[in-house]
Amino acid sequence: MTDEAAPVTYPSGLPKPTFETPPARPEVMILTGMSGAGRTRAAAVLADLGWYVVDNLPPQMLGSLVAMVGRDPSARLAAVVDVRGGQFFQDLEAVIDDLAERGVPARLMFLDASDATLVARFEEARRPHPLQVDGTLLEGIERERALLERVRSRADHIIDTSHLNVHQLRDIVTGEVTDEEPPLHVNVMSFGFKNGSPPDADYLVDVRFLDNPHWVPDLRPLTGLDPAVRDYVLASEGAREFVDGYAEVISGALERYRAHDKHSVTIGVGCTGGKHRSVAIAEALGRRLASRTFTVRVTHRDREK
Repeated sequence: MTDEAAPVTYPSGLPKPTFETPPARPEVMILTGMSGAGRTRAAAVLADLGWYVVDNLPPQMLGSLVAMVGRDPSARLAAVVDVRGGQFFQDLEAVIDDLAERGVPARLMFLDASDATLVARFEEARRPHPLQVDGTLLEGIERERALLERVRSRADHIIDTSHLNVHQLRDIVTGEVTDEEPPLHVNVMSFGFKNGSPPDADYLVDVRFLDNPHWVPDLRPLTGLDPAVRDYVLASEGAREFVDGYAEVISGALERYRAHDKHSVTIGVGCTGGKHRSVAIAEALGRRLASRTFTVRVTHRDREK
């Protein structure tokens, strides 16, 4: 009779799962740190930057998730792992070591804040600390800090959020993972005022001052996407000057949106019916803005109405 090999386990006693080494080596970021220090906000920043983000993931599942995501050579995975995982959390270091052995290094980002700041945030949110149990809030924070001491010492990035607002935190997290500023998405939407203004528009542009192709029989059945209508509208007095001037003015405002953590802006361009003038001007404005540093999408809500 031969003795069976003892199962390989993590420090918690849970068995180590087996997973295939991914064909690609995805970029892996583990977000952890003190409760109330900004993990959720940091995860949202990474999601805005195109990372695949998973919240409250048991560390033991990280290997399988990496193997699945690793089928995409450009994949970037961020996992939020923290003390909410209970006994699962104590295996985090062993899981990180397992990934490294398989050639998948994982960076560790640790969010921290002073005890006074954390107390203030929990009191403002009116919720208990996950380790408070039947004790005080500060006792819960102290328990968590003790549990995280070893993990903190292994962190590749430690961010103290005690004196940071959400915009400053975004800038720091972005700077840790990329040298590029996330693109600002500008949606230029044509519409007809008779059908109501778009409720999600940040800016409204009224182009009813331009000559109306509706009163030209040959142009009436066409839309602002047709060259004949486009040329007619842009030949109207002041049309090209309006597009150039508005693009110049709005570009200054759009640049400032990046500093205020806003990544999408909608500009509504309206005429009476949303078929001729607004369509042609929206297309022209979209081209002007796309020639700058913005990601632009042009849509026409009422063109077929």
